[in-house]
Amino acid sequence: MDVALVHGSYHGAWCWDLLRPELERLGHRVITMDLPISDPTLGAADYARTVESVLEPGSEPVLVGHSMAGLVIPLVAANRPIRRLIFLGAFLPSPGRSANDQRATEPIDGRVAPTTSEWIDIGENVWMVGPKTATELFFPDATPAVARWATQRLRPQSYRVLTETTPLEAWPDVESRSIVCRDDRAINPACVRAAARERLGVEAAEISGGHSPFLTRPVELALAIDQLMS
Repeated sequence: MDVALVHGSYHGAWCWDLLRPELERLGHRVITMDLPISDPTLGAADYARTVESVLEPGSEPVLVGHSMAGLVIPLVAANRPIRRLIFLGAFLPSPGRSANDQRATEPIDGRVAPTTSEWIDIGENVWMVGPKTATELFFPDATPAVARWATQRLRPQSYRVLTETTPLEAWPDVESRSIVCRDDRAINPACVRAAARERLGVEAAEISGGHSPFLTRPVELALAIDQLMS
């Protein structure tokens, strides 16, 4: 089955490098892409068009959206056939609101604050995160070598995708599933569980570890995704 993996903020297609072979061993064809996250003029609809551009016409893939990409994959499903949406430690957009509006009223952000604050303002509401803060938020359970490899590949992120009112006008009529990372420091696991139950009508699947299981436990994550695809 075709499965398209859509990365979150600061990341790129590289972040799936350890997960891809595990999904391929299970018989799936894996599709990845780099979202144009550093462009301050682009938002979720532009990210969705990037995803659509790498999908084969006439295909009906499963979309896996990590973190910020939860704001993107429902837009793809609103525009073309999608077999299933899987939200991995992800935001769920609310029509008529921005992600930051949701963050102000829902306990979405992680409950464990980082001890460092390496945030770099590049201008035009584009930001970069430094390696220490990125490791604390995204890769706390990674080996030092994997965390170093990952932080060296992070990219600046435009915050327009968080401040804009979501382009999603109505939730698409597509089966959706959710995966919660029990020790997530970037997204509140309790909020992911509640959103899956209240907004998707499902119980979230659970996986051990932090925000980036594709780097820290790719075998376990591949099996979880495979089960949710069927």
